This record gives sequence, structure tokens and C-alpha cells, in this order.
Amino acid sequence: MTDRLTIPLPDDMHLHLRDGAMLKAVTPATAAHFGRAIIMPNLVPPVVTGAEAAEYRARILDALPDGNPFEPLMTLYLTETTDPDDVAAAAESGLIHALKLYPAGATTNSASGVRDFAKVQGVLERMAEIGLPLCVHGEVTDAEIDIFDREAVFIDRVLDPIRRRTPGLKVVMEHVTTSNGIDYIASVEQGLAGTITTHHLIINRNHILAGGIRPHYYCLPVAKREEHRKALLAAATSGDPRYFSGTDSAPHVDAAKESGCGCAGCFTAPNTLSCLAEVFEGAGALDKLEGFVSRFGADFYGLPVASETLTLEKGAPLEQPKSLETGDGPVTVFDPGFPLHWRVIRD
Repeated sequence: MTDRLTIPLPDDMHLHLRDGAMLKAVTPATAAHFGRAIIMPNLVPPVVTGAEAAEYRARILDALPDGNPFEPLMTLYLTETTDPDDVAAAAESGLIHALKLYPAGATTNSASGVRDFAKVQGVLERMAEIGLPLCVHGEVTDAEIDIFDREAVFIDRVLDPIRRRTPGLKVVMEHVTTSNGIDYIASVEQGLAGTITTHHLIINRNHILAGGIRPHYYCLPVAKREEHRKALLAAATSGDPRYFSGTDSAPHVDAAKESGCGCAGCFTAPNTLSCLAEVFEGAGALDKLEGFVSRFGADFYGLPVASETLTLEKGAPLEQPKSLETGDGPVTVFDPGFPLHWRVIRD
């Protein structure tokens, strides 16, 4: 039985670092285990121009431990007034690697998102021309649509029409949570991929609701039925390059999670690789972990696979961190609900 696995330094293809004191506290947790990450732009106010992305990138680099080579891969927040020329210039300079589409009101800090998709068609067409990917939060926000059905409806109403109207547009369907999403990605030969989070591979909706409300498992898109979790697991461990890791690690202080209207997000950065090693080992697919975390995302974004390596070593159960102290308050670390045996060693 394998008890040691060395892989290229992983990439996190969907990450929230926030800003200010939170940014300074959580950035080292990702930089300890990942070489690069696609950085989400949903700050308040959001990162919508190349100049704002450059300023945010500088703040991220300033939060890194001395000598750490972590590379933030910046994105812009797509709005109905986004300037296609600014997008193209930021992409050509190498500053940004994607635009992020949030349907207005879909998740944390998404109020500036898109309501009228016709107003962003020009930007999408320019992105298709220059090969810049579109990352989508795949949920509709209509009040009459059940929250557990919003991903499936998004595919039919929004995503498929966008792709048909914009040939050549590369799209990442982020944090896929349903078999519907997995099946849709599998039906497309090229130009469409999906990220799968660590927590959606582990929890289903019972973890949030059965026996009491557990706010630290509440996320958006919300975890679905067990049959959907199993579909995600099968896709992640399949070796299909259309599915790759994006943690969607999303820190909130405990006071914001444990409230009358708790924030959505799971903070998985400190233990995500140990969790994934357990999940892939349990599925008999430890040999597929390298592709999922180190190769497939880089390939889709046209990036070189990391030359630096990282080793996972199996041993006695780890002492799992309970929380991370920040200047804004404590942030609870995701609890997978089972012991973790895989220690991360930075080579």
C-alpha cells in the first residue's frame, strides 16, 4: 500500500483570499501547499478593472511569508459595464487569467453581478477571440427556483445559451455540485471544464441540516443529495482532465458564520490536500490525485505544470487545526469528520 506520494506542486483553481486583516492571515495557509491559485475578485467593491487587479495582486504578494514564491493568478469581476479593451489589455499583459461571472445575488458579494446577459455579450466575444476563460458561478437566482435545483436550471437557461452564442469561449463551471453539472461537462468535447471543491467531495446536505444546523458546512452552491456527491467523487477520481481541483476555500469569521443569517463558505485551505488524499485513497484512486490537483487545471489555463514538487506522507492521525486567528476574529477550519493521516511535506 502506498504511504508516500510525490506530485508537482498543486494549483488551486478557485480561491478566496478576501482583503485586509483576513487576507494577511489566510494567504500563508494556501501558499504553504500550493504554487498558484486563481483568485476570486468578489471583494467590496469588486475587482473590475486591470488596475484594480494589479493593486489587489500587490496586496496578496505583500501578505506572503518572506521568500515564498506563491503566484496569485488574478481575475476580473464581470459586470454589465466591463470594458472589453481593458480586459484584453490586462490579459495581454499576463496580469489576469480569467473573468468571473456571478449572477447578481448568487453568493457572497455578488450584488454587482450580471442581470442582463445581453449586456456582456461583447465582452464574451472578445474573450473568445483572445482565448481568455470565463469562470462561472453556476446558479440562477430566481426566487421561485428551489435552491437545490439552481445549478441544473443555470445550465439550461444561462450556460448552454452563452456557449452556443459564443463559439470558442473557454468556460470553467466552478464548484460543480450536481450530477447534472458533471453530465453536462462530460457531454462537451472541448472548451468546457469544471472545478470540484474539497468539501463537496466530502459532505452532502445532511451534514448541514441533520441533527441541527451546522453553519460551518453551509456553502454556496449548497451541498446536495448523497447521489450528487457520489457523482462528483466519480468525476474527480476518473482521471478525466475536464475536472480539476478548485477548493473555493472561503473564509468568514465565526461571528459571521454563526449568526441569524450566516455567511456561505467553507475554509479548507489549511487541510485540503490531506483531505483529498484521504478521499482519493478511499476511492482506490490515489494515483489520480496528481492529475486532479497538479496537471489538469494548469493544462486548461495554458500554464506549465510546476517543476517544484510536494510530498504527501501517510502516518499517524494528524492534529487537525480547529481555527485560524485573524485580525478580524477566528475562522473555523473545515472539519472533514474523519481522521487525516496524510501529512504535507514541501520538497
